[in-house]
Amino acid sequence: MSARVWEAVVGLEIHVHLKTRTKMFCRCAVAYFDEPNTHTCPVCLAYPGALPVANRKAVEWTVKLGLALGSEIPDEAIFSRKNYFYPDNPKGYQISQYDRPLCIGGSLRVPGADGDREVRFVRAHLEEDAAKTVHVGGGTGRKVGSAHSLIDFNRGGTPLVEIVTQPDIRSSEEARRFLQLLRQTIVELGISDAEMEKGTLRVDANVSVRERGEEGFRTRWELKNVNSFTFVGRGIDAAVREQIELYEGGGTVQQDTYDYEPSTDTLTPHRSKEEADDYRYFPEPDLVPVQPDHAMLERLRAELPELPGLRIVRLRDEVGAATAQTLVMGGLDRLWSDVRAEGADPTTAANVIANNLVGAAVDAGRVDPKELAKLIAARAEIPRKTFDEAIARSGDEGFSADPYLEQKAVAAASELEPIVDRVLEANPGQVAAYRGGKTGLLGFFVGQVMKETNGGADPRAVNELLRTKLGA
Repeated sequence: MSARVWEAVVGLEIHVHLKTRTKMFCRCAVAYFDEPNTHTCPVCLAYPGALPVANRKAVEWTVKLGLALGSEIPDEAIFSRKNYFYPDNPKGYQISQYDRPLCIGGSLRVPGADGDREVRFVRAHLEEDAAKTVHVGGGTGRKVGSAHSLIDFNRGGTPLVEIVTQPDIRSSEEARRFLQLLRQTIVELGISDAEMEKGTLRVDANVSVRERGEEGFRTRWELKNVNSFTFVGRGIDAAVREQIELYEGGGTVQQDTYDYEPSTDTLTPHRSKEEADDYRYFPEPDLVPVQPDHAMLERLRAELPELPGLRIVRLRDEVGAATAQTLVMGGLDRLWSDVRAEGADPTTAANVIANNLVGAAVDAGRVDPKELAKLIAARAEIPRKTFDEAIARSGDEGFSADPYLEQKAVAAASELEPIVDRVLEANPGQVAAYRGGKTGLLGFFVGQVMKETNGGADPRAVNELLRTKLGA
């Protein structure tokens, strides 16, 4: 009897703070690291009689995101009250959107070396964030085991977009790639910095498993409070592993919400998962419906840049999938395009930017494409050490490649031959081993010659001369 083959079924909920200056329904400043409870007012503290006023910029940016994701923007969207009682929610309800959100459907194409994945969206809706709960004591930062909890209402009311995907993701790696691309898209739209470390992007994962070929979906677990894409992936793997063990052991999966603990690679029950009925949604009576007009839609559509997913697809035929991913996700592809326009070889330019420039921690936005193109063109003619020094300084103000181009590498055989002879004479054992078939030692000899010349020799000329002498 063949073993059962399982597959993961993952849907994601991505919560993104919009970088507006003021909160969603009042004019308090959005401030992340100021003293707790210093940016509050009667509206965000839910004083009786205080009325909300929607943040126009937050509405526009949510619509802009929807247009970028190919969502339908309905003629009318409404805000609703989502009722729940928790210390971070002074009103006893959250102003959110439910059955009539700003953005419906859409999808994101996620390029990959093994094929592209189309991840569909259910919706993207706009709401206010809750206050920040700080759990003190216990060492984990979570409620379980803490001595007490404090509330910082500065965050309460921050404009928040929740993006909900269909359960189209089939592995933790697909989830990670999707999240990276979605985050890059959001950042390039200019609507959020989407930093998990700062809390401006948070991810919940809904995870279930099913047998390969099975139709429909089984009971899911929701993973909350995951603070990095790596941990999202590891949490998905842990949930998949535990659910498969339950099913194969004859058990059943109960719908629940979990925290993922990275240090132990385990899941801890968080609380039972509420459904829509538990929140008792109803239209917010103090806010009028949102009706995006045609002029606003056309203006926002005209502001959309070429999105990163499309750029990866365009570049990968020229530089390969992995390099295209590195360039685009690192915000380096525009520099690559400019350097290429200056006449640099596309593949060499991609490798230098993705490897040398990144390795030297140079800000790509400060690099002069013309000067970098000069360096790339002369890469084989100047010493490696000189090239590395030039790359490291390429982001300096007023940088010129010319002084570095004057330092030509030693390539003449008449200059290199005595050095090569000394290296071979000093290493007779390695010479014999090379001639006996250990050709990988060629790199050792090249390294010795480069050391003797203080990195000033042309590696290609050294390789050719060594091969000639060792093959004799």
